Amino acid sequence: MASIRDVAKEAGVGVGTVSRFLNESGYVSEETRVKLEEAMKKLDYTPNELARNLYHKKTGIIAVLVPNISNPFFSEFVGYAEAELYKYGFKMMLCNTEKESNAELEYLDMLRRHIVDGVIAGVHTLDVEMYKKIQKPIVALDRYLGENIPVVSVDHKKGGRLAAETLIANGCKKILHFKGGTEVESPYLERHYEFERVMKEHNISTTCYELEWNRFDFGYYRKIVKDVFSKGIEFDGVFGGDGPAIECMNETIRSHRKVPGDVKFVSYDGTYITEVVEPRMTAVVQPIEGLAKESVHLIHRLIGGRIYQDKNVVLDVELRKGDTTVI
Repeated sequence: MASIRDVAKEAGVGVGTVSRFLNESGYVSEETRVKLEEAMKKLDYTPNELARNLYHKKTGIIAVLVPNISNPFFSEFVGYAEAELYKYGFKMMLCNTEKESNAELEYLDMLRRHIVDGVIAGVHTLDVEMYKKIQKPIVALDRYLGENIPVVSVDHKKGGRLAAETLIANGCKKILHFKGGTEVESPYLERHYEFERVMKEHNISTTCYELEWNRFDFGYYRKIVKDVFSKGIEFDGVFGGDGPAIECMNETIRSHRKVPGDVKFVSYDGTYITEVVEPRMTAVVQPIEGLAKESVHLIHRLIGGRIYQDKNVVLDVELRKGDTTVI
């Protein structure tokens, strides 16, 4: 395998000249450039991309932090993000953080040490102060991580309202609401607050079942649904994330209640699993592809030293009618 010294010898120049040419770190005449290109082609020399990137304090790698890739929302987000990063010339480092308590901290440390150029954070188990200390490119997905870190999210308030109005229009009187954990400040909580506000405004009885923070596995969803049924909670309408809603629907059907005849369901996220279950789930759909593209666009701007115009990017949501509601 040819080395940089072999290229220098073949082209009749010094090693420093080859280094300046490869790293674009100084003047190299056009005549010398031609010689170097011909020498590299002749010797089949491949530059050490990692070394060159480290010279410029860039790696071309973006870390995408998610709790659990088995969760449909995050798996879809990661797929779209990887494709979009490729368009910008970046590679993606996928970071699952749910299993290791210190994983998030370790990945942020990689950003400090220039192992990755930026981080798209779809998790938050660390104190916000940890993020504030890192003056590096970070974009938050649906999390508030500090005043200088842009956030990409959706209009959750509208989403919560759409779900509430749909169940009310379907004549539901006793609602089971799977509510996300409230341990940290996050835009997604707005959907729960708005859902509860609309139900209270219409005097609809609502039972809130608060989920553990940062838990997204289906084993956990089955556990909480069994807990609901063991407590004998009465409901004729259900609202929750795709996972809890589907698990609850399955248990409802196993309990010989009809969907949507006896119980109506509206889920939130609208991932592919809501369309492959039977009956198909009525869902408030987040534009996951749009969230991924906006996150990548922002991280690219930050890495390039450009200031983002809007601190927060908020995308629209829509209701997709399925077979778990009548109207």
